[in-house]
Amino acid sequence: MKNFALIGAAGYIAPRHLQAIRDTGNKLVAAFDKSDSVGILDAYFPEADFFLEFERFDRHLEKLKRQGNAIDFIVVASPNYLHDAHIRFGLRYGADVICEKPLVINPWNANALLEMESETGKRVYPILQLRLHPVIQALKERINTSKRYDIDLTYITSRGKWYFSSWKGDESKSGGIATNIGIHFFDMLISIFGPVQEVEVHRKSHDSVAGKLVLEKADVRWFLSINADHLPPDISKHGKRTYRNILIDGEALEFSDGFTELHTHSYQNILDGTGFSVSDALPSIDMVHRIRQSDITDSGDKHAFADLPQSAHPFSISK
Repeated sequence: MKNFALIGAAGYIAPRHLQAIRDTGNKLVAAFDKSDSVGILDAYFPEADFFLEFERFDRHLEKLKRQGNAIDFIVVASPNYLHDAHIRFGLRYGADVICEKPLVINPWNANALLEMESETGKRVYPILQLRLHPVIQALKERINTSKRYDIDLTYITSRGKWYFSSWKGDESKSGGIATNIGIHFFDMLISIFGPVQEVEVHRKSHDSVAGKLVLEKADVRWFLSINADHLPPDISKHGKRTYRNILIDGEALEFSDGFTELHTHSYQNILDGTGFSVSDALPSIDMVHRIRQSDITDSGDKHAFADLPQSAHPFSISK
């Protein structure tokens, strides 16, 4: 049984990590979050110590180490812009670190983590769970590496006005739409169809972004949005708030289910010594950074949704 500590216990993704720690037969010893809305701990590890102040959390972990009960893994599920600092904390403490997506926002931060791994002898494991989805693994097995593929990626996951008041609505903290909701899809496509050769951006707004990605073995038109108005009519009329679609040479890749156990699968691989690495995560981190830095270009080869009407930013509307 390994000892775990969790940074970001009140976040949206924290329950997946709590379940993974429990289902792999390990123990959450301590957790930290600025918010005290962490009743979810009762369903998994009610005995875990909880801290609202990072300094006290830090002190507690040091005390455990001195008592011979050190933390083996520190899990980082904090806001994106804090991942780098919290990963560094875990490495300096002497633990291996498991980090939610995106590992970091900027590629140079990932390169620095590689240096810290060498210095500390500890590992950083990014969660790249989409690579572990059975449908995605089957796709990778049947890809013909001698041909080129034509792909359309559409992901719309509706968010309310709260989004823009949170850190997620601040590009400097979240990395923007492409990073916050798209990086797993980009990572998956790069892992299957090869390195990035070109990046085009055809749309960039507060709630949606679109472009074209040229990979070694595929051309990918992509559209990402958090705007419910962008949902196809046949989706929204049934009250659904999310639309996920990947077309490969015109054929839909169906993988709507099978997501709930992927974090547990990720943890088991890490514990078995086969988890993903910083180097695995770096290509998609570099790509979304390029998207943020790219100007909008006019191209005839756009995603079908790229020219959907823009919506007003909530903060531009007078109260």
